[in-house]
Amino acid sequence: MKLGVFLLAARFPGQTDTDALRRTVDIAVAADRVGLADAWVAEHHFMPYGTCPDAITLAAHLLGRTTRIDVGTAISVLTTAHPVALAERARLLSIVSGNRFRLGVGRGGPWVDLEVFGSSIERYQTGMPAALDLLLRALRESTVEGNANHPFRSVPIVPTPTAPPTLHLACTSLATVELAAARGVPMLLGMHMTDDEKRAFVDHYRASGGPADADHVSTVVVHIADTREQAVAEVMAAAPGWLQQGLAAHVRVDGGPGPSRDPVAYARYLCDLHPIGDPAFCAHRLRDSSHRSGIDHVIALVEVTGSTGHALRTLGELGAGQATPPGSDLGKLA
Repeated sequence: MKLGVFLLAARFPGQTDTDALRRTVDIAVAADRVGLADAWVAEHHFMPYGTCPDAITLAAHLLGRTTRIDVGTAISVLTTAHPVALAERARLLSIVSGNRFRLGVGRGGPWVDLEVFGSSIERYQTGMPAALDLLLRALRESTVEGNANHPFRSVPIVPTPTAPPTLHLACTSLATVELAAARGVPMLLGMHMTDDEKRAFVDHYRASGGPADADHVSTVVVHIADTREQAVAEVMAAAPGWLQQGLAAHVRVDGGPGPSRDPVAYARYLCDLHPIGDPAFCAHRLRDSSHRSGIDHVIALVEVTGSTGHALRTLGELGAGQATPPGSDLGKLA
């Protein structure tokens, strides 16, 4: 199993944005130290659910603070960013990091971000295929010219890396799965999905013509304590407050209602779905999840209690699992 971390930079009640971002950097540095494969940075605007508004900027910082892991964006929001600007930054980071940068993009949501950044609900609803095609050309070709959504004359693209930066597409619908498959782009799948739902997406991707060896990425929540009961109690004591303030901060650009999840029920759902427990329980759940979903590249949200200490303990166990013999609990992940 290829195992990394997913970094939300979440601000929990009683914390500052500085607390959240420092914890995020500490987690990435620790992931590099313990031998995990990669770190993926989320992007959110105008809310405490995630305090990083520019995943590429934070990814660039983390590339400078680490020496061996890959660092990616999960995701850079393509609906509010110019595809060519994203491609230029990705090409630049690919070169200066020694090809350790990974670009993940997605459509985002119908949030007020569209209004603030001069986009539109129409671009959100229908513009993804054209934006993705323009991004792919700008990542891979030496010159690029615009399209109907982004009209401009042909221009050269610099700098030019030795190989195009890798690209992943966040998928939350079968239509987006089909888009990813048609372009040969691997999927990023979220922590809200069950293993069976992820497997259905993988099967649909292949049935839609996507490559069988695509490096899809599955996001999970991992929290390790001495016992399953202790781990669940720690998550349930902290996560609902974070989820409540984050869900309430979503503002739709069209005036419709925001997310309606109950934060306590959602926190419990995450505990039931994901590897939250003692090391043996988490090893079994991670291995079983990979088999059921058909995805062996997993990134773990380890900050689900908002505690740096808890996150670093979980990272230590995960890192040991990547390095220890198969007879040990987390060694079963190898």
